[in-house]
Amino acid sequence: MKPSSLTPSVLIGISALERDTGLSKDTLRVWERRYDFPQPLRDSQGERAYPADQVEKLRAIRRLMDMGHRPGKIIHLSLDELDHLSQHKNTDASGSRHDLGYEDELQHFMTLVKTHQVEELRRQMSQTLLRLGLARFVTEVVSPLNNKVGEAWSRGNLEIFEEHLYTESIQVVMRNAINTIPQPGRQPRILLTTFPQEPHGLGLLMAEAMFSLEAARCISLGVQTPIWDIALAATAQRVDIVALSFSACLNPTMVSDGLSELRQKLAPQVEIWAGGGCPILHRKSPADIVVFKSLQQIPQEIQRWREQHPPNHEPQR
Repeated sequence: MKPSSLTPSVLIGISALERDTGLSKDTLRVWERRYDFPQPLRDSQGERAYPADQVEKLRAIRRLMDMGHRPGKIIHLSLDELDHLSQHKNTDASGSRHDLGYEDELQHFMTLVKTHQVEELRRQMSQTLLRLGLARFVTEVVSPLNNKVGEAWSRGNLEIFEEHLYTESIQVVMRNAINTIPQPGRQPRILLTTFPQEPHGLGLLMAEAMFSLEAARCISLGVQTPIWDIALAATAQRVDIVALSFSACLNPTMVSDGLSELRQKLAPQVEIWAGGGCPILHRKSPADIVVFKSLQQIPQEIQRWREQHPPNHEPQR
């Protein structure tokens, strides 16, 4: 690698880059070998350090991955080409058009994010939730709004702190709504979390909302739980299902290997349900894993589980 001619103040280390973009260190190193990008420099300690232009491009790539693009198809594009692709992206990875039913309202929410009106954003989103109900709010508002936020971020029209304000607001509104849903003693008992390399929790929260509406008992561990601790929690909580969320930025091999390891550590009767934008889930579904292509699949899978487990079913201690 060429020595840096830039001052340390304009470089970012690999750990900071991982936090900034959501791309794991392993993913960055694999891309470096496979695609010859990124092309890190070296800091005074000999550690990888990335110039600002590469950081900006990696942000754009990660956002397009969240929209369904494969990294190998876009990584050699210029930043301008990536930006153009984001601006003209009218369909998701499956070819379906984004929901335009609430376009004006979604755009208004984006304006509130950009003008930092956090309390007003939360108030108006709460009103929309009450009007539509939680299920429609998740599928018809939160899902397309996530896409808009991601696209704005990839084009450089949204700062990191503004995205964080949006994420926190969605979490507050949805958590308040979930907490109002009665928690009956019905099965299944579902443990929700992500693997250690997955810091994104909005998809997990959206799934929890849909599970709760189906009268499932949800136990959330939040994000980035070690695999061994997931298995320990599943046993301690006597759960029937472990539900996991994977974003598109995760290394596919790590996802596949992690699911295989978790399957070995869980009791045979405990199902693993997985969803999200990670391509490996949809290209080659791991054995013995229920893969969700959309949140709308949740009610039928809950019904399928209940049909296979009569009301007198009790999880083994």
